[in-house]
Amino acid sequence: MYRLRIAELLRERGRSQSWLAREAKIPELLVRKMIREPTTYRPTYVTLDKVARTLKVRVDDLYEWLPDPEDEAS
Repeated sequence: MYRLRIAELLRERGRSQSWLAREAKIPELLVRKMIREPTTYRPTYVTLDKVARTLKVRVDDLYEWLPDPEDEAS
């Protein structure tokens, strides 16, 4: 399981959701969804690539990998 780290990356850079949407040329609604639903929303690779390039990180850096709760139960 993973969690999108976009909110954290924006906070570290002192940037807003609207800045990211404008600079990445993606709808602000998508940015809000990625931030509000970090473990369930699945953006396309094209969207992730635009976000990563705008934030000057790799696509992998947009994610935090989390242990799967089902794996921890066993």
